[in-house]
Amino acid sequence: MILSQWLFVVIFLMTLVALIRFPTIPERVFGSVTLVCLASSFVSSNDILNNAVNPGLVTLLLLVLCSFAYERTSILRRMSAVMLSGHAKSASAKTLIFTALSSALISNTAVVATLISTVKKNTLVNPGKLLLPLSFAAIIGGTLTLVGTSTNLIVNSLWIEQGHSSLGFFEFSLIGIVALVLCLLVILGRQNTLADMKNDALKVKEYLVEAEVKAQSKLIGKSIEDNGLRNLDALFLVELVREGRLISPVAPDEIIQCHDRLIFSGDISKVLVLQQFDGLSLFAEQSGLLRENLTEVLIKPDSAVIGKTLKTAGFRARFDAAVVAIRREGTSLSGKLGEIKIQAGDFLVLAVGNDFSARTNLSKNFFILSGHTPDSMLTGWRDSLAIFGFIIAIGVTLFTSISLLSSLMFYIAILILTGCLTVNEIKRRFPIEIWLIVLGALTLAQAFENSGVAGIFAGQIELLLAEQSAIIALVVIFFVTLFLTEVITNSAAAALIFPVAYNVAIGLGVNPLPLVMAVAFAASGSFISPYGYQTNIMVFNAGNYKISDFIRYGWPVTAVYSVVVLVMLPQVYKF
Repeated sequence: MILSQWLFVVIFLMTLVALIRFPTIPERVFGSVTLVCLASSFVSSNDILNNAVNPGLVTLLLLVLCSFAYERTSILRRMSAVMLSGHAKSASAKTLIFTALSSALISNTAVVATLISTVKKNTLVNPGKLLLPLSFAAIIGGTLTLVGTSTNLIVNSLWIEQGHSSLGFFEFSLIGIVALVLCLLVILGRQNTLADMKNDALKVKEYLVEAEVKAQSKLIGKSIEDNGLRNLDALFLVELVREGRLISPVAPDEIIQCHDRLIFSGDISKVLVLQQFDGLSLFAEQSGLLRENLTEVLIKPDSAVIGKTLKTAGFRARFDAAVVAIRREGTSLSGKLGEIKIQAGDFLVLAVGNDFSARTNLSKNFFILSGHTPDSMLTGWRDSLAIFGFIIAIGVTLFTSISLLSSLMFYIAILILTGCLTVNEIKRRFPIEIWLIVLGALTLAQAFENSGVAGIFAGQIELLLAEQSAIIALVVIFFVTLFLTEVITNSAAAALIFPVAYNVAIGLGVNPLPLVMAVAFAASGSFISPYGYQTNIMVFNAGNYKISDFIRYGWPVTAVYSVVVLVMLPQVYKF
């Protein structure tokens, strides 16, 4: 290979390393790769612009925009009331089947988000035995159709870029249905191996609450014990922050000084007890909000406040809310509340203002678990329009020659014209992360071809696997993608491995579709890590699971799923 080709190999390998090193920001990695390929002359600016409006990519973006309106409809909430009824076993089965089928048409992240609160409040099936199965059912359900998961749509975008026609709406269905049936049997059969979640499973004792000693407070000059701060009901003083210095544990004879910050952990419902102490001000009171209006939220993976501290996130300006307490599963938080950086999956207790429920950016940033809920839900004829409009849009694609892209364009236009979806909401929630990932993947795949590395790679594969069955390549591609899904998330894994799989097929001189479908199915096979798929992250926190729970409960599902896909792929898609 010549120097430029070695340069591209280095770029590809560095992309993989960067995705493993920074799994939470794949959009930045792929965005950087796009610029590097442009700077290295592997692609032109026209190539990048063409990739940016790839029909498969635009279809993916439109589907995400459709989900903004659909997740505000009543259909999921109405169905959830029907699911959790009858006997515990039948209720579990109904819930998982409904979740899977819903995920075939609606974003599985939105489905799980809507059902989490219902599952946690139900008294028929212990939430600890249902939340993790709920995520797995949503993931497998997403494999049933082209629009069921972003992974399928990303693979379809890359497939179209190679000059092929779009994959069919039910292209994934046959394998997906068999995998769903067999995996659900495993999921339900092993449901009792999951531990029960206690009624107080929110672990309120782990919430971190901060209170500052104000000037002129009567607490100043007295010890912790003398002030009665050691024997509070359900609240425990764990740390004291003084002039940037952390004191822990806090001795009973520690003298309180002006501007000391007292860090408590305990039952958040007892936080108003601190109001009884003279000159003790909660973190939320800096924003002047009433502490009685408490609302518990879960931070979404694409929230705009991720990576920011509580102090710099600007809760009052963004949401008309202030943070009272924070909790993070699997981690003991420490230090000043305002200096803690927010992560996806964090639980926050907010003191909310009168305008909180009307804010339109709540659904992008939070899952509302209790307390105030947003009043931006669709009702009446708009609710029906959003529900049946989407079903009609899909039906038009299936039974006419009109493409899914064209059908969705009309559906989005109707949503905007009728007020079901606003332009401001589209601007706020435009999926720039997905757009950058797919754009970077398309650009990387094109650079693979333009550099000549693809041809060399295909030739080497042909020599290496000469007279070997293409099944070997299929198995290797599947498990490599499956591994990367757990390490760098599903979307990034599909985007990175697609050009490799496609060129392996070219090198073997076989139909590339089986290997491409192996990438799609493997990228959706995240069952042993909470970090490979958004729905797993959500239930990981909501159900207080441990990583060991995912491994122990998920490996049989992974095994069954892998066997089904690897056995059926060569039968359904001939080499």
